[in-house]
Amino acid sequence: MSTGGPQNVLFVVLDTVRKDHLTVYGHDRPTTPNLDAFAEEARIYEEAVAQGPWTVPSHGSMFTGTYPSEHGATQENPYLEGEQTLAQSLAGAGYDTACYTSNAWITPYTHLSDGFDHQDNFFKLLPGDFLSGPLARGWKALNDYDALRKAVAGLINVGNYFHKYFESGDGDSKTPRAIERTKSFIDDAEGPFFSFVNLMDGHLPYHPPEEYREEFAPGVDPDEVCQDTKLYNAGAYEIDDDEWADIRALYDAEIAYMDHHLGELFDWLKETGRWEETTVIVCADHGELFGEHDVYSHEFALYEPLINVPLLVKHPEIEPGRDEETQVELLDLYHTILDATGVDPLGTSVESTRSLLSADYREFTDGEFSFAEYHFPVIEYRNLQTKASSVGVEIPENSRFDSRIRAGRRPDAKYIRNECIPDEAYRIDGDPYEESNVIDDDDPAIEAVEAALSRFEEGVGGEWSAVDAEDVLEDVGEEAREQLDALGYVE
Repeated sequence: MSTGGPQNVLFVVLDTVRKDHLTVYGHDRPTTPNLDAFAEEARIYEEAVAQGPWTVPSHGSMFTGTYPSEHGATQENPYLEGEQTLAQSLAGAGYDTACYTSNAWITPYTHLSDGFDHQDNFFKLLPGDFLSGPLARGWKALNDYDALRKAVAGLINVGNYFHKYFESGDGDSKTPRAIERTKSFIDDAEGPFFSFVNLMDGHLPYHPPEEYREEFAPGVDPDEVCQDTKLYNAGAYEIDDDEWADIRALYDAEIAYMDHHLGELFDWLKETGRWEETTVIVCADHGELFGEHDVYSHEFALYEPLINVPLLVKHPEIEPGRDEETQVELLDLYHTILDATGVDPLGTSVESTRSLLSADYREFTDGEFSFAEYHFPVIEYRNLQTKASSVGVEIPENSRFDSRIRAGRRPDAKYIRNECIPDEAYRIDGDPYEESNVIDDDDPAIEAVEAALSRFEEGVGGEWSAVDAEDVLEDVGEEAREQLDALGYVE
């Protein structure tokens, strides 16, 4: 364990940001000049793997150092229960801790924000809490129905979407407010601080401020492109190459907007003399699919644009430069931060996950492989069915849309175990976008990854257990059912 590094920690998650849309990772548009400058002092990991393709399991893994099947915060139960978090360990060691985000999944309701003494998720949709009040009250009431907890998560999905829409554009207040609150928290901190920031501008829908839209998406009207992923995924709407280009351009504008404000925070830390004594981590919790494998969004898959994420780390014991070979996992950040601060984990049995400052691994991973999981998509599948039904499209059973998925990966090869459709395998060293499925090839690299995935599955509890989405909706009170029906989750 390292105890000589900087005490303070700034941990930034750029929500839903693909690696290949960052200039620092080779994008041909200047989306991230401030991250480019930061990269001169940081380690840039090319082979960083997220443990899940959406907020809850990915953050659960970063905050506990465990895989989704172990910490249990998944689509099937979107709560981090019975786990000691990174923030709790740091707070217990005397750190001032804060979490600022507009991601409504990172709240006390899901326990992802446990351990943060100061927090605000800016979950306001319209003036006077017109919609956020009912959403919050509905969540609290419906949360009392144990069998309904998975389905109620749909309330948060709806809230995230409309929150982003109503507070976007020229009057966007989320990211600037998150940055300003972070500065105030750091200024007021009486001891070492742990500051976590999740910036949501890279998440659909895309309504970047006009200045950034003019630079990256001139002439593109956000209201004229498809931002309804369910409509596309249901097969009810086709997006041509020109429209995909417009969608990606809006996405670039959102990333550039986040980068601007991140640069302001970095400059402020330098101006106030805190930069050198602060470990800084910047990553994405997952990426996004723009039609690859006929999927739009970050649901129903574990392909590379979703789980091979950006990760940059500044710490005096981590040599700056680009690391193109070492595969790491986002759950490694748990022990990395504990090692950087010299803090022991609080009440946890997690002892052998890797730290970027050491080289310890779980026995069943062998240190060579990484793993990601996607549990049964209760809400996503229900929402997709509702959308498809509204336009006269039928979603077939046993498709990728109701399949649980696990993936084993190393930098040269990847094996995807699907519950409802045939397994897939890819040589990602030569096929990074997984266009050629080599599941039927006799490939030693693929065989090695499949064997590692089997060991992983055994280590986290074996094969999937049966789940019935309808069980989630049993024994629900009439009032609760009416509220879900209004949102399209039950009929």
